[in-house]
Amino acid sequence: MLEVEELVDAYWAVVAPRFEADGYDPHAEKPTHEWLRANDLRPLLYALRTYHDRTFTEFWREDLGLEGEDSGYEWETTDERTIDALESFLSSRRERKGLAESSITTLRYRLNRYVGAYRDENGTGDLVSPIARDSDRPAYEAVDACWAAFDRLHAELEGGQTKRRIHLAVSNWYAHLVRRRWASVNPAEGLDEEFDWSTAADDDTDTPCLSSDHVNALYRAADDREERLLVLALCAWGLRPNEVARLHVQQFVLRPSDDDVPYIEFQERKNGPGEVSLLYGRDVLEAYLEEVTDTEGWSGYLFPSPHASRDHISRWTVWNRFDGLTERAELPDEIDGVSTAPKMGRRFWYDAYSASLDVVLGSLDEIAAEQGSSSAEVVLQNYLSESRARQLRRSYMREQLADAFGETPNE
Repeated sequence: MLEVEELVDAYWAVVAPRFEADGYDPHAEKPTHEWLRANDLRPLLYALRTYHDRTFTEFWREDLGLEGEDSGYEWETTDERTIDALESFLSSRRERKGLAESSITTLRYRLNRYVGAYRDENGTGDLVSPIARDSDRPAYEAVDACWAAFDRLHAELEGGQTKRRIHLAVSNWYAHLVRRRWASVNPAEGLDEEFDWSTAADDDTDTPCLSSDHVNALYRAADDREERLLVLALCAWGLRPNEVARLHVQQFVLRPSDDDVPYIEFQERKNGPGEVSLLYGRDVLEAYLEEVTDTEGWSGYLFPSPHASRDHISRWTVWNRFDGLTERAELPDEIDGVSTAPKMGRRFWYDAYSASLDVVLGSLDEIAAEQGSSSAEVVLQNYLSESRARQLRRSYMREQLADAFGETPNE
């Protein structure tokens, strides 16, 4: 058995050089349990715990006399394995997703709110052992513990947006652990469908709209075609979250017989059946359909549910995915005092449509003066065919959308 002083010498002789070789600063950064295990250094952890009643953090701070820049953050748990798992996720978001430190700070806060609720509700700060791949506990116990924590948060917090964003952070954390093979289950998956996290502001009345820069940032933050389709459906097609969630390939008429623009057909909608012109994004949609059409088991929904019990995702999943995009795009948490939400994409579409009508009317002012008409509206109604007016509006809308998405509009 090595004494503490000998373990200190072993750290500087063995651990520190390997840690530095991996690109870390052994004088300022603390090796995680994951790194120590991956480098066959678990005997150090075992010796500290078994023979000296020390955690590695205590050894690092008190015996090595080190203090890293992140060591001052107070997690709502002292369980080192859980802290390592949390920090591993944040490091991945920082290094692989490129999140700014301000976004990392917000994400850390949301995770910590959950950790505190989990600890208070379940009497333990160990969030990893119940879901670990080597755990002999049934999965439903881990799910029950997670859901109990969210029951507590649901009772404590005001506002559905805050609860949704905490759930998104937690679910992404668990998913990260599953991908890293730290965990065998994501106990937060699907939990958003159990709660009513709507708010009084969920209608479209007085909702601020995203700017072109916001839309552009969202689209650039999208990692794959499905995420790009989500941004297109909300901002370029002006759909509501529940409409996005239920989109089916049979609703799309991409080659109209009358040579008109493509459109999306709705048999049921808030204001009755209707059609939505697909003025932008058809190329992305067609590329996605070409990719998934021959996939075995594909049901035809653009956003299929990962759960066997559902055909498509829920509106809350649309909210969660949108929230994830806003995080990566570094959009503000609020726009004009209102929490950033998917419905603001629909308002962006309405704003572009209203502007297109204003432009058409403005272009008719000169014609109205030449014809002695009282206003451009009279010319629009009496002298300009409906199809021509529609063509002018659509042309301007395409230009607006192309400017927002940073691409050339497709006809």
